[in-house]
Amino acid sequence: MDSQSPTLECVTTDLNIVACDQRDKIVPATVSSANNLSFVRSPSTTSCQHLHAKRQSRCGSMAGRNSISISVGSGSGRKKKKKKDKRRSEGEVEEIVSCASAIYKCYPLKDLTINSVLICCGPGNNGGDGLVCARHLKLFGYNPIIYYPKRTDSSLYSNLTTQCVGMDIPFISKLPDKENLNKEYSLIVDALFGFSFKPPVRPEFADVIGALLETKVPIASVDIPSGWDVEKGPPDEGLQPELLISLTAPKQGAKLFKGKYHYLGGRFVPFHMANKFNLNLPEYPGTECCVSLI
Repeated sequence: MDSQSPTLECVTTDLNIVACDQRDKIVPATVSSANNLSFVRSPSTTSCQHLHAKRQSRCGSMAGRNSISISVGSGSGRKKKKKKDKRRSEGEVEEIVSCASAIYKCYPLKDLTINSVLICCGPGNNGGDGLVCARHLKLFGYNPIIYYPKRTDSSLYSNLTTQCVGMDIPFISKLPDKENLNKEYSLIVDALFGFSFKPPVRPEFADVIGALLETKVPIASVDIPSGWDVEKGPPDEGLQPELLISLTAPKQGAKLFKGKYHYLGGRFVPFHMANKFNLNLPEYPGTECCVSLI
């Protein structure tokens, strides 16, 4: 892998942490060390997302990452009103999770015979990460192509889409067939479903999940492979990506990841929060915003 990759500067100014009402139920846990990796589990399947700047894109509330203690709960925290303080915006957070940097490290352009990357985006936060990833990959010299079958009625995602269009990143409305998918792309980015996914897969995404299961093209999954349970891992015959880019901290289900590369992105957890919850986050080298865990 090429260690001299482009990096996106991570500026963490006055990042405030928001915990949900059930923060007393958070189980302090060692998160991840590159040498002694452990994983975060959610304390409850009914609680909202806790800790570290809940992602509340629809409300415009400050967002951190998919929270250090992950819950697959109802997401009731999204309904809280926006507070006027120094919280980081949702869009800012998506800009610094460094998915594209992790991809560059694992699949540098000099090693690829085809520079085209298919970005499969879902309707939620994971899809937003995919849109940002596509734009950064374009800046790094790749040829990203976006498949975005169900767009979200949100100004944030509309703006991210507009930015991609402005950079001449094409959107396709239909996936290529299996043969052309294998022939036309060097990598597929899975940014369909995140930590809040609940089975079964909805009909509008059945085709793309089926294509990802059948393709020979390497897959890079953002945060958690699509279709996986955040705590229990993959279903039978579930998606098995070659690269997993965990965000903020590896989710409990990532213990069952057996791919070639596992990176952690999201270098914005304040030291006082890491200390408060006994988090053993890995050391990021230099100015890097992502770090290899294996």
